[in-house]
Order: sequence, then C-alpha cells, then structure tokens
Amino acid sequence: MRGFIHWVVPGGGVVEALPAGLARRGWQPRLVSSADAIVALLAGGADAYCAGLLDLRGSDEPSAHALERIREVLARGGPGWVAGVAPGQVKLEPVRRLVRDHCHDYVVLPCEDGLLATVLGHAHGMARLEDGSMATPHPVPSMDGMVGESPVMHALYRRLQRAALTDAPVCIGGGTGTGKELAAAAIHRHSKRHGAPLVVINCGAIPESLVQSELFGFERGAFTGANQRKRGRFEHADGGTLFLDEIGDLPLESQASLLRFLEQGTIQRLGGHEEIAVDARIICATHVDLEAAVERGRFREDLYHRLRVIELHMPALRERGGDIALLAAWALARHSGEAGSRVRGFTRDALRALHDHSWPGNVRELLNRVRQAVVMAEGTRITARDLRLQEVGVALQTLGEARLEGERAAIERALLRNGGRLQAAARELGISRVTLYRLMNRHGLRGGEDATGTG
Repeated sequence: MRGFIHWVVPGGGVVEALPAGLARRGWQPRLVSSADAIVALLAGGADAYCAGLLDLRGSDEPSAHALERIREVLARGGPGWVAGVAPGQVKLEPVRRLVRDHCHDYVVLPCEDGLLATVLGHAHGMARLEDGSMATPHPVPSMDGMVGESPVMHALYRRLQRAALTDAPVCIGGGTGTGKELAAAAIHRHSKRHGAPLVVINCGAIPESLVQSELFGFERGAFTGANQRKRGRFEHADGGTLFLDEIGDLPLESQASLLRFLEQGTIQRLGGHEEIAVDARIICATHVDLEAAVERGRFREDLYHRLRVIELHMPALRERGGDIALLAAWALARHSGEAGSRVRGFTRDALRALHDHSWPGNVRELLNRVRQAVVMAEGTRITARDLRLQEVGVALQTLGEARLEGERAAIERALLRNGGRLQAAARELGISRVTLYRLMNRHGLRGGEDATGTG
C-alpha cells in the first residue's frame, strides 16, 4: 500500500470524498488541512508519502496569501504533487500558474479511481526523477536496447518479434534519431540467423562511386588500385542479415543489383562475371518517403515493392508520452559519472521543458541534450537552461492549449491502461471507437494493433 498526502485547502466550500476504489488500487490517503502540518510531515522525513493531492475544491478562488503559502510548501520538494480542482477552477490564472509551476499534473474532481491512481503514480515517478532517486541504472531497456513503456512502443515490440520469425525483407520507416538501427538489431537477434553476422551499412555515408564495390565487392583488376579480390558486404552477411540504412540514398545502379539479389539470391562482384549465391536477409531503413522518391524517378518502383514485404514505423518521440521521462532517467544514469559530474536529478522546470519540447531530433536529440547537460551543469540537478530548453520551460500555456494537452494525456492514459486496445480505451473514455481514432489522429498518437481492425 502506498501512502499519499491529501491536502485539503480550506475555504468554506464542501469537499467531496475521494473515490472509494483508491485503496483497492494500492493508494492510502492521509488527510491534512494546513500548510504547517505538511511542513511537519516533510521535516519528519515523510518517505512513506510518495505523492500528494493538493485539493483546491474547498475554495472557489484561493487568496493570494493562501497561494503564496502553498507555493512555499510545494517548493520544498518531497512527494510528487497533483492538483485536484473543481470544474472550471483551472480557468483562474492564479490556479493555472500554481499548477504549472509546482504540480506534475492536475485532475478535475470528482473523477474515477483509476484516473486518480494513474496520475498519482505518474507524479510519484516524476518526483523520483526530480530528486535523483531514479539516477541509477533504472529503467532498464525494455527490448534490445530500446527504452519505452508507452502503448506505441509495446505495439512496436510485438511487431518486431513477429518480423523476426520470417526471412522476408523488412522496411523500417521513421524520422532521424528514432532508433531504426536498434530495431533492425532486435529483429536479427530474435531471428534464426542470430548466430551469424549482422552487417550494417549506411548507404548515404558512402561516395556514390564506391557503393557498388562496398556492397558487392570487386575482382582483381576491376579498376585502378584493385590489386586483389575483395568480398563485399553482401558476402560478409552470408547466413546472417544485411541492414541497409538510408536505402533512399542508394544509387540507381546499385538498386538494380539489389533487385537482382532479391529475385535470384545471387550477386556479381564488380569486374566479375560469376554468379555468387548469398544467403542474407535484407532489412532496410529510411527517413525519406520512398513512394515519393519512386514518383520522382529516384527509386525503382519494382525494388520498392520488393523491400516493403514487412513495413515497420518507428514512432516519433513526441508521440511517446511518458517515455520522455524514462529516457531522460536512463540517459542520466548512463552518463552520470562522466567528467566527475555531481548531477543526481532534474529540476521541475527541466522536466516540464523535456515534456513541452517537440523533439525534432527524437531520441538521439534527447540523449545528446542530457549527456551535454550532465557534463556542463554547475549544480547537482539539471535545469532547463542546462538542457538549452529554457525558453520552452518558462512558456505560458493558453487555456485552449491546456485543454488539448489534457485531452491528449487522457487518451494516452486510457491506451496505456488498456494495452493499446482502442475499443476498450474508447469505452473507458465514454466515446465511440471512431471518435477515439479521430482524436488520436489529431494528436499524432498511434494505437495498438487494432488501430485499423475490429478492436
């Protein structure tokens, strides 16, 4: 049973009881009605209270003095705080500012016990991240180096495991820095080829004149300087897997040779005439739109269809919700000892900035920002300024933006609780499955495997 502080801010209003089902979900409240009582609990080392509910319903509009006292108490740290507000109360600017600056989340009370239990757990995790108690080798990678517990990542893990059961070509799409090479390695590691090599080549990093010889090798005398026969990447991958990263940059000449391999299972070295049989599985990845490249004549249509027998998409970091905090904690644990760093956690403004940033560079950008902050931070906690996200960290939020953020958060929580099953999540949210799918598209969310099925 986890204890949490239920701080009811007095003001003459009637405060309804919390959901009775909280205890069944492992949460036990301790009711407190004064700031001094909270201070006494914190001073006594209230480790048993891992979260706190700031219940503002007792006062329609808390006074400036009351809000200032609340701010003083919340600024002391300790448990992760969630604000509980009455309908419409979050429209008040002082309340909005208090929630933004000092709480990890807010809920409109009364609410169902599952939602309240979820946000309390989230606040607890964020507080642990903030105070550094997660700055250990946790969380561990969920699958083959990939860190993530969001519904879209669990759906991806399932698809990766199924893709590993076959030798069919796989085409992995997704933005730069989303982890396409990690996904390819996971497929290889779980396949029957795991005992043979995984050979990786970045098609965009090799001069066009050298791609053919790098991939397929060459015979002695094939060109000036070719003093001896050389095996290419295809032959090195015999019995294993060849991962062609940035396949969209492959020259047309090499595309024709790759197509011939996929159709016949043989290659020819540069300058040679012998057909060499190679048993290699092809996994490719790209951040560009291959279909558009086909239309522009930059990629062969027949090769495009040959490669996309199995298609996987790596989700953008902004689609992964709470995974941002998990990845930040993992990166901090991984680099915390560099250059004698004393960093042990993140400040609240850093956590808010991490979640507000759009992450155009995805996971790679987050890992690099955290690593730089670990090395360069002057204090014991990483700030938004250390992450070079200070402008995002202090940005104000309009009421419309808050509504959209709350809507997205509610959908993410429902998907997480229901394992990505749209029908079950829609039923919990009280909307139709079609409406849920439309809202998910609006917010750029991806569901589980029943996103286009019967659910």
